[in-house]
Amino acid sequence: MIVKSLRGRDLLSLQDLTSEEILGLLRLASELKKDRRMFCGRLGGKIVALLFEKPSTRTRVSLEVAVRELGGSSIYLGFNELQLSRGEPVADTAKVLSSYVDLIAARVRRHDDLVELAKWSDKPVVNALSDLDHPLQTLADLLTIWERFGKLAGIKIAWIGDGNNVCNSTLIGASKLGLHISIACPNGYEPNEKYLKLAEENAVESGSRIELTDDPEKAVKDADVIMTDTFVSMGMESEREQRLKVFLPRYRVTEKLFEKAKPEAVFMHPLPAKREEEVEESVIDGERSLVWRQAENRLYTAKAVLLSILG
Repeated sequence: MIVKSLRGRDLLSLQDLTSEEILGLLRLASELKKDRRMFCGRLGGKIVALLFEKPSTRTRVSLEVAVRELGGSSIYLGFNELQLSRGEPVADTAKVLSSYVDLIAARVRRHDDLVELAKWSDKPVVNALSDLDHPLQTLADLLTIWERFGKLAGIKIAWIGDGNNVCNSTLIGASKLGLHISIACPNGYEPNEKYLKLAEENAVESGSRIELTDDPEKAVKDADVIMTDTFVSMGMESEREQRLKVFLPRYRVTEKLFEKAKPEAVFMHPLPAKREEEVEESVIDGERSLVWRQAENRLYTAKAVLLSILG
């Protein structure tokens, strides 16, 4: 197995990688899943800082377990425990942390802060979620789709709901690797314009088809994968009532909506989920749901990223 190294590089977005580099990470993750002891100890002596401004279950635990199983150490740094919470500049924090650790994985509210962190850090920075992008989630999603269908190019994803950070990241991952994606969202809740433009540019080379609509039934036609996410992301709690009025009931993923997709279509969700809001309970807990495999795959793709950058 030959995997192109990302040694010493930042990973702020999958847009930073070539299609071959993304596929290399997926191949490595697949091998790591077959044998969790593979490369055990490879990161011996390496220390990873987990700088988290937002709560996390899957991202935090998958990264901590990945570091430990590869023989390294991690330090969890909650935002409120750092001088960042008292106004210390991101640049100052980056300079100090990078003199102590080998890699910083940061989960931040503002993508600009992530860019600033990477600018001033002497060590690699990995995006563990920002308001614009979630590359670690999309890597796990792509691995899950590949496992299910045995291929990526030509698979159609229907994204239903909010054009949020995970949607942006999915756009990039799909357009890099030749997956088709149809996004159904209400007017005013579209994906980020910059990400749409990047995806369209990627699609010219990969052969992806990208569609933006406000009609969920149109989006799921001939879809292999139906994806959604919460309508009220972290930090948007004050908008909850307004958002639910906009999204419900039209953008809920229901059994009835599934009937419009391919018979073998599957359901995916990055979690956490609010049942009976963005998705019916019978869908997320049904036989066609891959959400638990998605969650498990966060571990193997995290390992692949860490090994490629540090190993």
